[in-house]
Amino acid sequence: MSVKRVALVTGAGMGIGKAIASRLGQDGLSVAVNDIDEATAQATAEALQAEGVTAIGVQGDISQRDQVFRLVETVVGEFGRLDVMVCNAGIVQVDPILNIQEDDFDRLFSINVKGVLWCAQAAAQQMMTQGGGKIINAGSVASFLGHPLLGTYGASKFAVRGLTQIMAREFADHGITVNAYCPGIVDTGMWETIDSRASEVMGTPRGSMVEAAQGMITLKRMEQPEDVAKFVSFLASPDADYITGQCMMVDGGIVMN
Repeated sequence: MSVKRVALVTGAGMGIGKAIASRLGQDGLSVAVNDIDEATAQATAEALQAEGVTAIGVQGDISQRDQVFRLVETVVGEFGRLDVMVCNAGIVQVDPILNIQEDDFDRLFSINVKGVLWCAQAAAQQMMTQGGGKIINAGSVASFLGHPLLGTYGASKFAVRGLTQIMAREFADHGITVNAYCPGIVDTGMWETIDSRASEVMGTPRGSMVEAAQGMITLKRMEQPEDVAKFVSFLASPDADYITGQCMMVDGGIVMN
């Protein structure tokens, strides 16, 4: 009898993270739904349970290392193992380079970069005791292509790309693969925030940045969270066992390598 695999998805209360958690549950994994807001995490977990998924909600601030390690301990205590860590949680800042303040920079990097590092550390420590696992990080089209007004966000995603490659090399001997998914223009609240703030900074009508961004998409439609989730499903599956250290675009053809 095969052991049921377990996934922890951070920032899974809504948006891309919620879609990933749902898809991994559909794939047959038990899923721990993390969010900084406990009510949101629980609501998403209950929605997955209603779909027949074995799921729990687990609150935790991924920018805090001790909380991340306790988060993994909670998941292992509940399910007995951790096979897939999806380091999805992240925030965005929209400002010209000259306007970036230290507090804003530190907050964004503490979540987008430190959060990935702490999650990978905690997951790898557990996975090493099991003989392997999969760590999947949230990159972005901004991991490859610098965008005006997204300086700190882009820098954080370039950092995730570097961490992904380094982790892949360091963890390989323990049977742990590390990859990143890099979405483009996704129809979520984050892109609404980007568009709204960009319009404010540039003095352009609401929707103009989204419209311009959509013009870059080869497939001519805005990405949906489920498009990302399908790709993460592949990375989490045995079909991706021979893939590691990769930051792969799932952006509808904005960046082509």
